[in-house]
Order: sequence, then C-alpha cells, then structure tokens
Amino acid sequence: MEKPSEAEPSLTESEQVMVVKTRCKGHEFMGVEIGVGNVRRYFPKQIEAIELELDHLHIQCGLKPGFWNGDTEINDPRLSAWLQSKNFHGRPGDAPVPLALIPDGNNRFRLRPIAPCQQTPRVKPSLNPVTVV
Repeated sequence: MEKPSEAEPSLTESEQVMVVKTRCKGHEFMGVEIGVGNVRRYFPKQIEAIELELDHLHIQCGLKPGFWNGDTEINDPRLSAWLQSKNFHGRPGDAPVPLALIPDGNNRFRLRPIAPCQQTPRVKPSLNPVTVV
C-alpha cells in the first residue's frame, strides 16, 4: 500500500533547478550524480562541503577533490537512506532516477523528487503493427 505523498512546493519561474540523477551500486542507491555542467555553474571551487535539504532533514555533505574534475557524485549514508525511503517505483540499478536540485543560498541546496507528470514518459515499442486506412 502506498503512503500518501506530501505536497511538493511549487517552483517559481525565477528559481534555478538542476536535474541530477541517482547513482546506484548493485541494488542500492548510493548518491546523486550532479553532472559536469551543473558543477561548473553552481558549485564554487573553494567550497569543501554543501548543505542538503532532504524534506525535513538537513545534512552536510563533503565534496571530494575530484568533484571539479569530472567525479561529480555526492554520496553520504544519510542521502542514501533518504533515496531508499523514496520508493521510486522501481528497483535501484534499473535506471537512474531524475531529481531536482535547487540552489537555496550559500552552499545550500534542496533535493526533491521530480513529479511523474514533469518527467518525459517512456514509450515502449508496440508489438502490434499499425494499420493505415
């Protein structure tokens, strides 16, 4: 049985949002992949850690030295536990799950699931031929 989800705050047009993806090892969520372009745009090189808001949980995550050289993953046991708790209607490792990472001030970010209606739907090929009349 699915538990009711809390209403996600809506984003204003002026808010900047990064789309990041979950990272898995086997069947466990390990962290999030930020992406080189997002790192260059939103993460100053002098910072060693960021604050993440995960619903009502606030955590501080250290950034590895390779973060600015292509190793753009953020991982932390608390982040992994939060990702596991989200039950993304699939098994970890099947496909990366897109998430919204929203800058929220001085080295602070909010991580939010992207609502299914905001994701691009996956189209499965049909096994039935199309008949043109």
